[in-house]
Amino acid sequence: MSSHREAPEISKDPVADNTDVYAFVSPDQPDTVTIIANFIPFQNPFGGPNFYEFGDDVLYQIHISNSGTGKADISYQFRFHAEIRNKKTFLYNTGPIASIKDPNWNRPQFYSVTRVEHGRARILARDLAAPPVNVGIRSTPNYAKLAAEGIHTIGTHRRVFAGQRADGFFADLGSIFDLGTLRPFQMAHLIPSAAAMGVNGLQGSNVHTIALQVPIADLTRDGKAPKDVLDAKSVIGVYATASRQQSKILDDLLGVPVWHGPYKQVSRLGNPLFNEVIVPMAEKDRWNSLAPHEDKRFAQYVTKPELAGLLPVLYPGVFPRLAAYKKPRADLAAILLTGIPKGVVPGFQNHTGPVQADMLRLNVAVPPAKSPSPLGLVAGDEAGFPNGRRVFDDVVTVELRAVAGLTIPLVDPTFKPDDAAAAIKDGTSNTNSDYLTSFPYLGTPAGGYSSKPGTPAVS
Repeated sequence: MSSHREAPEISKDPVADNTDVYAFVSPDQPDTVTIIANFIPFQNPFGGPNFYEFGDDVLYQIHISNSGTGKADISYQFRFHAEIRNKKTFLYNTGPIASIKDPNWNRPQFYSVTRVEHGRARILARDLAAPPVNVGIRSTPNYAKLAAEGIHTIGTHRRVFAGQRADGFFADLGSIFDLGTLRPFQMAHLIPSAAAMGVNGLQGSNVHTIALQVPIADLTRDGKAPKDVLDAKSVIGVYATASRQQSKILDDLLGVPVWHGPYKQVSRLGNPLFNEVIVPMAEKDRWNSLAPHEDKRFAQYVTKPELAGLLPVLYPGVFPRLAAYKKPRADLAAILLTGIPKGVVPGFQNHTGPVQADMLRLNVAVPPAKSPSPLGLVAGDEAGFPNGRRVFDDVVTVELRAVAGLTIPLVDPTFKPDDAAAAIKDGTSNTNSDYLTSFPYLGTPAGGYSSKPGTPAVS
């Protein structure tokens, strides 16, 4: 849901579909920032014989904006290419895969990393090996070892990983898209039924992850690691994109389509749920093609979100104060489009200036929390969403409560939220593999042999 199948056209092109972006000061390496961009949603672990992989014809990018313009000042580009070792077999592997160099693995994939800063490109690494997918206990008997071999050090201070992981996002997709039902509160729905626990619609699903860990000084405008939370230079904007070349032509000699022309952006993601829930369906494809600094045209959907108008209708009598509130939602505009300025939350800010742009905004001077809360900033944990986004942050609950009016008093002290605003949730949690405590932080992907549809993921 965060951005899984969020627009009509990209839902037909899953290999380029950016599902989630995370950005946080690394808890075990606090002088670095970790940025994670996920692609290819809803992967069945048993998806052979042509298992999931990154697109050789897709340009994947992670962007950092540190100038207050909403434009990318630094970009990390990832280009992939797959090989077929044994052209006489249909199999993904012809025996157990003991290492990422094992000749039993018939379709390895490799990638390059390029850093672009203010138009100047520098290749950081070539021919880095991605690990295979988690086929099963015979084909990939020690998957954690294979994944660890896919973590590469670039230079002395940067690390990168590209490969399959368990989807760390959790949301009750089946309930939410059934006329905005929230199972824990469905007894109060316009079409009521008994309250129930939420069901994680991503249970058992894998994704493909690009994870990058770099020194904080690599990303700031002055090349330093700031210590003052209130210093404007301590805030960076982060988003990710996928691009394809402009045209596709069927090559009769090769028997396959070949892409030509300049790259055009087909997917992007900054804040979770922005295109999914904020942007109207008729404009979703257009949003995916634009850069964040052009998001002023979508600001009207942030300051008057459709969901805020639907909640009082779908839950009669539960949100009377929200229904009566007619002012533009300046709180949501700050959270999603400009960052939170000084003076709103004492001792904190992640403001990037007046340019309205959908990006994750991370104040890199905020250290990792000693006792993190999945509710992040609204629970007093300044190291969590919407100050960046950690893999375990419960962004669905945070954004539901914000839309329901819980954050309005930050900018309008005269407003008192409805009691339900502080309690609303979809009632889910991560039911896939446990998150890791070190890079790349997302859990081991579910294995094909061990997985059963409708049950929790088994690695």
